Amino acid sequence: MAAEFAAAFESGDWASVAGLWHDLGKYSTEFQQYIKKVSGYANRYDPEAHIEAPCRVDHSTAGAIHAVKQFDIHGRILAYLIAGHHAGLPDWHSAETGGKALSIRLQQSELLDRIATQAIPQNLLMQSKPASKLCGGENGFHLWVRMLFSCLVDADFLDTESFMDKGKNQARQQFPSLVEMLPVFNRAMEAKVAQLIVEQSADTPVNRIRADVLAQCRKQAALPPGMFSLTVPTGGGKTLSSLAFALEHAKHHSKDHAKRRVIYAIPYTSIIEQTADVFRGIFGKDDVVEHHSNFDVDRETTRSRLAAENWDAPLIVTTNVQLFESLFAARTSRCRKLHNLVNSVIVLDEAQLLPPEFLQPILDTLNLLTTQYGVTVVLSTATQPALNTVKNNFGRTTRKGLNNVREIIADVDGLYADLERVEVQIPADFNQPTDWESLAAELCQHESVLAIVNTRKDCRELWKFMPRGTLHLSALLCGAHRSVLIADIKERLKRGEAVRVISTQLVEAGVDLDFPVVYRALAGLDSIAQAAGRCNREGSLTGKGKVVVFVPPKPAPKGLLRFGEDATKDVWHKRPEKPLARTLFTRYFNRFLSMPNLDEHDIVGSLKCGSGLEVQFRTAAEKFRLIDDRETQAVFVRYNAESNKLIKQLNQIGPKRDLMRKLQRHAVTIYRHDLKRLIQSADIKAIENYPELYAQVGDTLYHKETGLLLAESPILNPSTLVP
Repeated sequence: MAAEFAAAFESGDWASVAGLWHDLGKYSTEFQQYIKKVSGYANRYDPEAHIEAPCRVDHSTAGAIHAVKQFDIHGRILAYLIAGHHAGLPDWHSAETGGKALSIRLQQSELLDRIATQAIPQNLLMQSKPASKLCGGENGFHLWVRMLFSCLVDADFLDTESFMDKGKNQARQQFPSLVEMLPVFNRAMEAKVAQLIVEQSADTPVNRIRADVLAQCRKQAALPPGMFSLTVPTGGGKTLSSLAFALEHAKHHSKDHAKRRVIYAIPYTSIIEQTADVFRGIFGKDDVVEHHSNFDVDRETTRSRLAAENWDAPLIVTTNVQLFESLFAARTSRCRKLHNLVNSVIVLDEAQLLPPEFLQPILDTLNLLTTQYGVTVVLSTATQPALNTVKNNFGRTTRKGLNNVREIIADVDGLYADLERVEVQIPADFNQPTDWESLAAELCQHESVLAIVNTRKDCRELWKFMPRGTLHLSALLCGAHRSVLIADIKERLKRGEAVRVISTQLVEAGVDLDFPVVYRALAGLDSIAQAAGRCNREGSLTGKGKVVVFVPPKPAPKGLLRFGEDATKDVWHKRPEKPLARTLFTRYFNRFLSMPNLDEHDIVGSLKCGSGLEVQFRTAAEKFRLIDDRETQAVFVRYNAESNKLIKQLNQIGPKRDLMRKLQRHAVTIYRHDLKRLIQSADIKAIENYPELYAQVGDTLYHKETGLLLAESPILNPSTLVP
């Protein structure tokens, strides 16, 4: 099975030997005694097994040692796979992992000696050295090994599952292929056009443009696999058009249609559900696999849960965190999906939000996927980031960019001109801030308005000065609460009702809101453009929408937000006539990406392959955290009756899998110093016997409009206290 998986990238012989040798250690006396005991056969085979057998027996190191003994330095390739097939890919050498480092484990020759006298078939032990070439070179070897590892561990899981639970194995075989899904998509698009004709809106300027974008995506899908960009202004129909490209591309270039996949990766869980729901509206709930931490378990089926384990389904909607952390993972559970990326189409939605501090290793890996594993990558965004190779004045490469990116849209500038639906007003003086009270008074001059600020604290501060009925959106609201509010806002806008919203940037990427007026605190140019995409989105206003950029009372926090703000000031210092002109974005991103270290944690260095095939797999995996949760903690809050019921169950039965997945939608993430204070004030406490889990105690800590109350803003909007 491992060989079959690896054949997709011409490495089946390596995976085959790994599959044959990965359990050689099970021939040892210690393991045989152990397995008889835990299987209930100890007395039948060996009356003393329960005395001698340890609770855990190392059965993976022996095969690794045998591989090196047979193939010398090339045996180390197999040694990584075999030694890590339960505990995860090891480092070659590491002070932190000590005896777990592969170089140390390979010295434990006694583990192989223990099985030397066992009756192992010689045709199992004596294998020919794999003939297929090593892939990737010094900077790409790590991905090839990880792909082989994925083949081995997924085959190991599936083979065990087939033996232990045939029902599960059969449930995995029920998805249609992408070629079968394409006609379903086409019929849905035809129905959508028919509905627009009935509503007499098919011939509006925006819908004509969306139809043209869709047609171009279908046409360009015939191009050879590789790297593509899809640059379409917000509201231009990127979501469905990029899916059309992916489905048509898979049809044109699939050798094995059943094994081709589309991976749709999205930066925020706050918008992933919206995209998945759009796809379910086309294909039905059973044929779209949604894989992320905030997934509503009530929408999960047996086969979608199984497919999320190894992405063995034609259409996966996931997060950047799941995708990229898996590509740099060491754990078996994270790695087993990777071989299913081979020959896939990966759509990176809102590509401008790729994390700068990890950008270099991400770009390197995307290049490897397209050049060596048949993957097609689509960078889909309204604000295409500058991901080209950059050299300094001395000719030294400071950023290795993406290779041969082809734009899908024929005339991007013309498309932007046609979809220009807003006028942008920038501050007269970047050094003159507007206080919250004055800004609130200005916002109140508009019946419907969206104001977007940079931080949760700013969101609450501005909201306090707004009249009763103003809505507040920030990450201090749990996911369940935010979903209800966003749905309410959409419905009110659709009915033409007045609605005022104060929000953090969580509404910028992909949340389909359509306000006549949007205010945006000074920020990165891409964030401002995304905010502008929430204004006159459908082009339904008589004139243009109004976007006002203001200088908040305090600058953005230091770090990436401040980098973005400073880069925007730099490209706007001559006060351009069109502040969101597309030509400004290349300058902006080159300026922005020159500030942070694009490999802040030296991931590239950890994964560089030495002459002895030394790679620090585990160290790199530990450092590659897109969301660093070491300084934060999730707290389960009492938002509604459902929250209370789930927290009660948690206290009664502990963290069962399905319960924890439901609770994720009722959690708010806070910093450790806030956690400590709330514990001291007895507002939250740890779940008994589970000190790493925390829940709200009383009813006063979570406010019905602003969410979790922290010490930095204890004052509520006075109008909410009026009966």
